[in-house]
Amino acid sequence: MTRRVAGVDEAGRGPLAGPVVAAAVILRPGRPIPGVADSKVLTAESRTSLSLVIRRRAVCFGIGWADPAEIDSLNILHATFLAMRRAVLSMSCRPDLLLVDGNRLPRLSGLGGEISARAIIGGDATERAISAASILAKTARDHYMNQMHALYPEYAFASHKGYATPLHRRMLAKHGPCPLHRRSFSPVGAFFGAADDLNASEVTQEFDFDPELESAQEPRALESSAVEPVGAVS
Repeated sequence: MTRRVAGVDEAGRGPLAGPVVAAAVILRPGRPIPGVADSKVLTAESRTSLSLVIRRRAVCFGIGWADPAEIDSLNILHATFLAMRRAVLSMSCRPDLLLVDGNRLPRLSGLGGEISARAIIGGDATERAISAASILAKTARDHYMNQMHALYPEYAFASHKGYATPLHRRMLAKHGPCPLHRRSFSPVGAFFGAADDLNASEVTQEFDFDPELESAQEPRALESSAVEPVGAVS
């Protein structure tokens, strides 16, 4: 029996605003998707096109997220792990092995059945399944931030997606934080008298997640793309 191998990656650890989004993808063995690569080396147009192909051709996929309040509560590392767990839990089929980009792994208990995992530094450039996950995570997050631009046009989220660009910093200084901003990141926390960047030093010990957080709903913009039946056409 062929093992189901899921690539797992995230987008949005570095921004000052918005959620961190993770994706998990199981690709069909022996059926590579041309053009799939680390999302960071692709144009926005290529990512969008490939995202549609991945969603249609993958065995299954899932998308999960952690919002700014969870990032502030857990820290960015463990919020990323939470988003990864939600991505795996939202898949319509259970993977046997997770290939996770980076050097750390989320907690595996409670994901259903026996699942093993391997952390791969630079995996988004070397493992096709992780590359596919990076594309889905990036496009889902960008789509959400584009929608948030309509709610908060004064921050120009469509231009920088919440990253700490000079434009974003200028808009933050002019208007102050909005509900999408991460208070535990120092440029934002300064508005609330927070002296330290709580996310600058990522906690390295394992974290016991609150099961109530595990069942939190995804934002409406991402909800419809969490799981699609194989072969579905959007």
